[in-house]
Amino acid sequence: MRILLVEDDQEVADGLSERLLVSGHGVQSVPSAEAALDCIDAVAPEVLIVDRMLPGMDGLNFIRLLRDRGFGVPVLVTSALGQPDDRIDGLNAGADDYLVKPIHSGELLARIEAVSRRTTAGAVQAKLTAGALSLDLITREASIGEQRIDLTPREFRLLECLMRSAPQPVTRRMLLEQVWGYNFDPQTNVIDVHISRLRHAIGDGEGAPVLTTVRGVGYVLKPN
Repeated sequence: MRILLVEDDQEVADGLSERLLVSGHGVQSVPSAEAALDCIDAVAPEVLIVDRMLPGMDGLNFIRLLRDRGFGVPVLVTSALGQPDDRIDGLNAGADDYLVKPIHSGELLARIEAVSRRTTAGAVQAKLTAGALSLDLITREASIGEQRIDLTPREFRLLECLMRSAPQPVTRRMLLEQVWGYNFDPQTNVIDVHISRLRHAIGDGEGAPVLTTVRGVGYVLKPN
């Protein structure tokens, strides 16, 4: 797998590059977002690993720029900032995963494989569909048939996670991690509130899937 590593700490970059190369990946390392923009077309990476605190343009603004340009390749953020709000900011900027430093190489490899599996199909097609329901991953728009659905960014990401997994259910733990950036259960009804809003947004549009609760597991989109 071709990986573009954007990391300004040379010691960290060398260590990660060596581990990735030993694991059979091809790696190009650059120290800044600006350098990454200069070489990204030539490298044609399949995964990006981006440090959050970069000189010049920071990592999150770099990711926002890529997403605004329609760049759909998976992006994994690495950072010393590991509070829930920090993770949420990273995911909302367009990252597919967020890994807190110090980085365990085994976990990094596992997360690279996970984001690649989770996003490759969407990155190529740029659209997810479930019956008449569709998500445009570039324009970030949702629609049922020809009718557009108004979703908040959080609702869009929640629906995206459900559609990527369908017809398999998504657990509450997975949603907390992938949508809210939590690696623990905050013991709130935040998921239930957003699921309720999403059900209302989808409504009973013709051909739209049904958002169903799987008791003791999580949620799943099923054909209507």
